This record gives sequence, structure tokens and C-alpha cells, in this order.
Amino acid sequence: MNDHVEKLKRRLDGIDQQLLVLLNERARIAGALGQMLDALDLPKHHPDQDNQKVAELKQMNPGPVDQQAIEHLFKEIMTSTENREKPRKEERKLLVSRQAKSEDTVIRVKNVEIGGGSHVLIAGPCSVESREQMRTMAAAMKSVGVTIIRGGAFKPRTSPYDFQGLGLEGLKILKEVADEFGLVTISEIMSPSQLEHAAQYIDIIQIGARNMQNFDLLKAAGRMSMPVLLKRGIAATLDEFVYAAEYIMSGGNTQVMLIERGIRTYEKWTRNTLDISAVPLLKQKTHLPVLVDVSHSTGRRDILLPCAKAALAAGADGIMVETHPNPEAALSDAAQQIDIGQFREFWNGLRDSGLFRQKP
Repeated sequence: MNDHVEKLKRRLDGIDQQLLVLLNERARIAGALGQMLDALDLPKHHPDQDNQKVAELKQMNPGPVDQQAIEHLFKEIMTSTENREKPRKEERKLLVSRQAKSEDTVIRVKNVEIGGGSHVLIAGPCSVESREQMRTMAAAMKSVGVTIIRGGAFKPRTSPYDFQGLGLEGLKILKEVADEFGLVTISEIMSPSQLEHAAQYIDIIQIGARNMQNFDLLKAAGRMSMPVLLKRGIAATLDEFVYAAEYIMSGGNTQVMLIERGIRTYEKWTRNTLDISAVPLLKQKTHLPVLVDVSHSTGRRDILLPCAKAALAAGADGIMVETHPNPEAALSDAAQQIDIGQFREFWNGLRDSGLFRQKP
């Protein structure tokens, strides 16, 4: 009796080994078939054919294994021994994407157009410090035909002891000076509660790198009816950057611009690393205007012009540069700002390069 039991066990072991050999042989054949179908650009998986196979096997089944078990076993075998393509999840068509809108978005602010083939230069100090400072800078910009002035009033600083900006008073100064010289204004807003008041004084809302994923702010900006300049976060992927813009557009605001301002890497020779490749990629994947901030990305006055030229050559719609009448006395980012003489040299270099196309 014991000998008979042992003999049956050995027979089962042998069948299991045969099954193992057959399963691997099936996997090899299925793999070869899959490669051939790939080469012919034909689909590898036909659910209807699989169901037909299983139905035929169930008809051939002599028992004692029941039909439900046969169906389950062979479906598992087919799944396990074939390199099947998983069904792709249908991707939502993003509002910022070229699939949603093929033509370039052009944003018009007063008499200025951003995007659509011409270029803009945005200049001005890191922070609004006084009316005299802003008037001096605005006059220099106006004299060479630069029409968009920037100036920070709410300053998110790494240290809580650094200058935090003049707040609403800074925005008032910015507007007064811009109105006097006929300029378009842009300034960073840090929280949803500031938006309504800020809208009275500025033409373009800037959302800074530190707030790129401040989703409450993005949603609130999406409910506004004024242009938004969104800066890439210091460690943000392009996917994250694009989805941040999508937050704004999904709220109904289609006037969105993107600005590459450098990302944090291990490099120490520059303040950040200017990701030039982001420009053509963003232009390829989205229809939004793309600008480059050469001041924050480099932190160096001596390479601002070549980096700006590179940005334009890569397809950027505009450049942002920080300028100050007296950079050494600036209350924030003194090392990277250029004075009025350097600003004129920078502007002349851009204009004479043949890369900067200014709308007449």
C-alpha cells in the first residue's frame, strides 16, 4: 500500500515537472510570436481569440477538473506566459497643451504683445524700494523702448530677517511710476488674499518659484481675468510646471505665461542652473508664451547677455533681467542686478544680435 502511494506521488512530481517544462516552452513560443507581431506592427493581444481558445479547451475537457477551473487556469496561463500590453489609460487633454490649441497664445497687455513671434524684455529691480529708485529705472527703460517694468512688493525671502518688501505701498509706487512713463507693470503676489488689492495696481500677476505649487494661489489666479506669469519652481520637473499652469487655466484664466528661472543642481558657479532645454520643450508641448529669467538663473552679471541670446535662440518669447540704479545699495539680490549703464549695454547687445525681434 505504501509503495503504491509513493508511486502515485512520484507520478504527480513527474507531471508537475512536465507542466513546468511545457509552461516555459509556451512562454518562449509566445515571446517569439510577440516579436514577430511587433515587427509587423500587429497587435499581440486579441481578447476575443483568447476567449475562443478557452471555450474550445472547455469543450475538450474530459474531467474530472471542472469547467470553471479549466477557464481560470488557462486564462492565468495565457496571462503569465505572454508579454501582454497593458491597456493604456486615456490621458486627459490638458488645456495648456498643443493638442487642445495648436496655435501660439498671444497675450495682449495695453499696447504690448507677449508671444506670437515678437520678443519682449522685462526689466526692473528685484524690490520696489522708493519712488525715486523706480522713476530713475523707468526713465532709463522708456528711453530705449523697453515697456514692461517689474518690481517686487511682497518678497518671499529665505531668511525672515531680510527685507520683505514694501507691500501694498510698493505696488502703489510701481503703478504711479508706470502710469507716468506709459509702462506695463508686473509684480509677484504671494497669497490669494493679496490678489484683489494687487489687481488695482499691476497689469500682470507674477507667481514666483516658491509658490509654483501654492495650489490655493493658482486656483485664485485662475479666477482672475488678468495675465499671469508663472515661474518654474527651484526643483520642479517640467510635468509639475505644466500642471501648475493647468491649475490656472482650469479655473478659466487663459492668459498664462511660463518663465524658466533656473533649477537647483550641484553646480556652484551660478546661482542656479539655467535649463535651456526647457524652452523648446515647453514651446513644443504647450501653446503658452515662454520667457527666461537670466538674473535668477545665473546670479552673475557677466553672463547675462550670452544666456539671454541662448534663450532667444532656443525659442523664448522674452527675457527678464533685474536692473537697479545702484545695485550695490539694493535691499535684495544686490549681486545679480545690473546698473543703468550695464542695462543699456545688455539691451544693445540683444538688439544688435539679430535674435531679438521687437514688434514695431
